[in-house]
Amino acid sequence: MQNQHLEQIVIVGGGTAGWIAAAAMSRLLGPAVNITLIESEAIGTVGVGEATIPQIRRLNGVLGLDEDAFVRETNGTFKLGIEFNDWGHIGERYLHTFGDAGINLASLHFHHYWLRARAEGNRASLWDYSLHHKAAYAHQFGRLDRVGNTSMTGLAYAFHFDAGLYAKYLRKHAEANGVRRVEGKVVDVALVPETGFIDSVALERGETISGDLFIDCSGFRGLLIGQALDVGYQDWSKWLPCNSAMAVGCESTQPLLPYTQATAHEAGWQWRIPLQHRTGNGHVFCDEFTTEEKATDTLLANLDGAPMGDPKRLRFTTGRREKFWHKNCVSIGLSSGFLEPLESTSIHLIQSNVSKLIELLPTRAFDPSNAAEYNRQVSHEYELVRDFLILHYHRTDRDDSEFWRYCQNMSVPDSLTDKMALFEGNGLLYKDPEDLFRESSWVQVMVGQGLMPKSFHAMANRLSSEQLTSFLADVQKLIDRATQDLPGHSDFIAAHCAADLQ
Repeated sequence: MQNQHLEQIVIVGGGTAGWIAAAAMSRLLGPAVNITLIESEAIGTVGVGEATIPQIRRLNGVLGLDEDAFVRETNGTFKLGIEFNDWGHIGERYLHTFGDAGINLASLHFHHYWLRARAEGNRASLWDYSLHHKAAYAHQFGRLDRVGNTSMTGLAYAFHFDAGLYAKYLRKHAEANGVRRVEGKVVDVALVPETGFIDSVALERGETISGDLFIDCSGFRGLLIGQALDVGYQDWSKWLPCNSAMAVGCESTQPLLPYTQATAHEAGWQWRIPLQHRTGNGHVFCDEFTTEEKATDTLLANLDGAPMGDPKRLRFTTGRREKFWHKNCVSIGLSSGFLEPLESTSIHLIQSNVSKLIELLPTRAFDPSNAAEYNRQVSHEYELVRDFLILHYHRTDRDDSEFWRYCQNMSVPDSLTDKMALFEGNGLLYKDPEDLFRESSWVQVMVGQGLMPKSFHAMANRLSSEQLTSFLADVQKLIDRATQDLPGHSDFIAAHCAADLQ
């Protein structure tokens, strides 16, 4: 049998996407494959992916990264969830945490017991039974896998970090595993006339680099997948209308919050991401409903500290490529699509796509079934994340601006309409096995946005009223006990992973 395994992989573009791909592939494929990454210091990166979700811990584990060293090197902090302000109603907030509310009991999700208690007059919030909620608002953090000997899970967490420092950190590990970095700007892409495959890329200084598999991490330009191979783009702006962002860092303030903040404004929303050395801020907006000047004024008026420079504008079109893998080219990162950073999914989609590519790694024969399956899986994942993001905009009672009236009244995909209707009936959710977001995430956002079920599952009636009251009280006692000795977020960082900010 002739060896047809890949010998040369070429990654075009650095940044977070390029260096995640390089670090993961060099770690898992070993020295049998030569990996070259081409990037130009003259080309900037977007750098909005500073907030993450817990799946990044899997990536760090695969790469063998020490967590404290990683947080220290990236000026990072810890994250228990995302606080949404003014989304369902002005003046209201809720925390989409990474954990479950309460404890599931006898094969039934906790929120059904909570719904039954509400029907019987208990006015407690769903988040009154959330360990993550209590720790987050007490500005606490600790590594807690489980609450004592109970079935209550501990703190699920992710990170905030400086994306530029993260790319440098990954570069160090990738190069240690044999990745060759080439400085230069790609100015031409040569295709094989008979097949349309990419044969090589030419750099501005004259060097030509050939490869078997090319990974496009060139950002919004889509240098390989879009410009060279002419793969089209699906525009999802009708569902996710924001198309711009003004971004700026500001001086760090205390307390150091263990959660991201997303505050809705007249024509979009603003992120706040606390790092050890600064706070990242950005105003995501739709320029059909406001102006750049007004968006900038809104951003600057809502900073916690003095701005560190002038705001920079980013322009984007929410959507995805018609194909993520075409011929011998796979697009990863912004070249493959863009889903705004509302739920901090950008870095996850990078690592998820790299993982799928490694699982479906082709030979030099490039059997089309590999690409077909990859495109099916990635397309489905994008659509599931898309629906979750649309939910935030569409399920709102805000009608105070043209933007929010549009979002409230727009037609949405049937997949989301059906999910909302099922939940509104009696709190049921169908969990797609490939959905990134767990049932607890959908419950928190639906309830947080004001979508309350009319009833609950009949299995919640198995408890007597007295048993139900006792069960809910026990949950709150466990939470109180678990948070009693948790250190403060800042104290934990100071003790384990403080960055050298001198």
